Amino acid sequence: MAPTLYDVKPEVGDLIEIYRGTYQHWAVYVGDGFIVHLAPPSEVVGAGASSMMSVLYEKALVKKEDLWDVVGTNEWKINNSLDEECEPRPAEVIVRDACAMVGKELPYCVFRGNCEHFATELRYGKAESRQVRKAGQTVMVAGAAAFLGLGLVALAGAFFGGGKKENKNEK
Repeated sequence: MAPTLYDVKPEVGDLIEIYRGTYQHWAVYVGDGFIVHLAPPSEVVGAGASSMMSVLYEKALVKKEDLWDVVGTNEWKINNSLDEECEPRPAEVIVRDACAMVGKELPYCVFRGNCEHFATELRYGKAESRQVRKAGQTVMVAGAAAFLGLGLVALAGAFFGGGKKENKNEK
């Protein structure tokens, strides 16, 4: 079950990860129940898998919205897991920089400049997207498996059917 207003209280500067089914949407908590996030036109509550249409957009708008309006009925959590690797910037700097971005239209690329890149850059001063990295690793593993699979098919073909071919013109 998704956390409610009474279960968990984010701290200023926390990263909020919202589960949208096939992907996660990310935001920065700026206090008083509000978040700042990079929202492509398809990022709306309840959009589900159709939010994957964000790959088609080249621009996104930085918005300041009520956390609960953006979360809707989706599950979410505070996710500052990069704190183990990176030093978070001071909370007041995160909030100042996040709020200064509100209303700006920024370049958007699901692979190089998505909502997670935006949020992690605000918190750590370094844009990173673990879901893009994870997806890339999955694609690489699938590609390697397909490559190996094709190699095994070729090997099996050579072993089982690779004998001398008959030439129909031979007598």
